[in-house]
Amino acid sequence: MSGFIDWQGQCPYCGEIITLYIDPDNNDSEYIEDCSVCCSPISVSVAGVFNEGECRVDNIELRAEND
Repeated sequence: MSGFIDWQGQCPYCGEIITLYIDPDNNDSEYIEDCSVCCSPISVSVAGVFNEGECRVDNIELRAEND
């Protein structure tokens, strides 16, 4: 699959709405991404189905890194 999925969520630190670019080649992943506004490290958890026949995000959770 090519391209990224644009997704908007709220930073758990500063409360600003940020845009994340989810890589559909990484099924059910968890990673750290810095907030584009306050630069704090956000733990991003992605669950869904991403394959040739279906591209569906079931859940994206943003948490403070140490939560």
